[in-house]
Amino acid sequence: MSRPAPVILSFRRTFALLILLVVLPSAGLSGFGVVAIINERAAVEKRLEAAWRGTLADLSAEVPRALGSGRLERVGGTEQLAFLLPDDQELSDPDGTFHVENGLVRTKDPQLAEALAALVPEAASLPTVPTVFSLASNGRAVMVAAERRGATVRGVRLSGVALDSLLSEKAQGRATSEPVRFTLLPVPRDTSSEGGLVNRLMSEVAQARQNALGTPVLAERVLSAPLQDFRLVVLPMGEDPVASASTRNRVVYGVLLGLFYLTLTFGVGYTARVLYREARLSRMKTDFVSLVSHELRTPLTSIRMFIETLALGRLKDPAQQQEVLDLLTKETERLSDLIERVLDWARIESDRKVYQRESLPVTDVVDAAVAAFRTQRHGDGMEFTVKVEDGLPRVEVDRVAVAGALLNLLQNAYKYSGPTHRRIALRAQRDGGYVNLSVEDNGVGIAKKDRKRIFERFYRVDNLLTRKTEGSGLGLAISKRIVDAHGGRITVKSEPGQGSCFTLQLPVGRA
Repeated sequence: MSRPAPVILSFRRTFALLILLVVLPSAGLSGFGVVAIINERAAVEKRLEAAWRGTLADLSAEVPRALGSGRLERVGGTEQLAFLLPDDQELSDPDGTFHVENGLVRTKDPQLAEALAALVPEAASLPTVPTVFSLASNGRAVMVAAERRGATVRGVRLSGVALDSLLSEKAQGRATSEPVRFTLLPVPRDTSSEGGLVNRLMSEVAQARQNALGTPVLAERVLSAPLQDFRLVVLPMGEDPVASASTRNRVVYGVLLGLFYLTLTFGVGYTARVLYREARLSRMKTDFVSLVSHELRTPLTSIRMFIETLALGRLKDPAQQQEVLDLLTKETERLSDLIERVLDWARIESDRKVYQRESLPVTDVVDAAVAAFRTQRHGDGMEFTVKVEDGLPRVEVDRVAVAGALLNLLQNAYKYSGPTHRRIALRAQRDGGYVNLSVEDNGVGIAKKDRKRIFERFYRVDNLLTRKTEGSGLGLAISKRIVDAHGGRITVKSEPGQGSCFTLQLPVGRA
């Protein structure tokens, strides 16, 4: 029982090496796949940004030129101002008029007043023609149009809606792959270095929330001075193309990775199964060679001993000489039977076995097997009964081959029925479209885990009786192959300690 250990150990080492060679590359590939999935959105964003780069560059140059051609006019003789383009398109916010005089800012908009506070020191340096520029204060940005008249600066805040309308006009005629809109947004200010760790953490959280909940930006470009506080951005009007493309690519990556791991798992499992079966088969072949060598050595040793005894003339009594000759005959037949069984299996395995089928009565097959069995076990104490049902149909079989398969079952029943009180019963009866040839014994029986494997080549049930019983492990395998070749099947019913019943089911021959 200790001989299979090196084979099993070799199998384990081979399988471990297989796992190592497969898992490490697959883990690296999976890592790259996961990184690609994580970075997919960023990659899509970069591709879209590159696609929109030229359009944004053109618009960021055209918008300042258009704003530079505007003019400021009073509305209806009041102090309210309006910023108009040459085509009289108004871009100003009606409530955004302001005046800066003597260091004071007059406006109805508190936010605008806060932003204009930075303009007071530089009011005297403003040009006397309408100029559009941006102002930022406390993370907020406004775009204003202003002009200086003497010591007074007057101006108006530009409307975001009007600016978006201007951008839409400028963007008309440009081919786009998806519906988008152009708008101006304030440039986000980095305040992470202010206010300590807590303030930086809060800023990061706010930025993440804005990215998650806000409208996705396909591409952007910061305007040049004096509009440096604003950026020109492209926003999707329908489904987010970044999310759509990213989701699609991630699904493709996920499906490919899933198929890869499914194939990998199947391949490793199948390879492990093949390796294990090959290791087990190698072990069985080793055991078979050892067993056959032992089985051949035993009769050969007996034959040589008997021949030497006769050659030296040690036996003078004719009765003793005849007994030795009988033993020689028995050992020779045993040796011949073993060799023939091995050769028969070799012919079956190489598909060189030719069956001479003929339509025969079932009794011909049964009588041939029983005659051979009685000859081999002549004088052995056992209870052997044969019962053949009357009126059985003929079967189309190779008489020698099927009789040999039935003889194998009878020999096994004898060998595994124990040394005393052997009872073997052979029955032949009709079963639908089959004729059943059943061999039943009162032997040790077969455990459930072994019943599925006893028809495998070289396999033998491992128990105390089988270790003491001669055999090659080929008898049942040969019987099964013979019956299968005739279109039949072989079955077994057995329980440990309650004997076994093997049945050859042969199809009924054509009428």
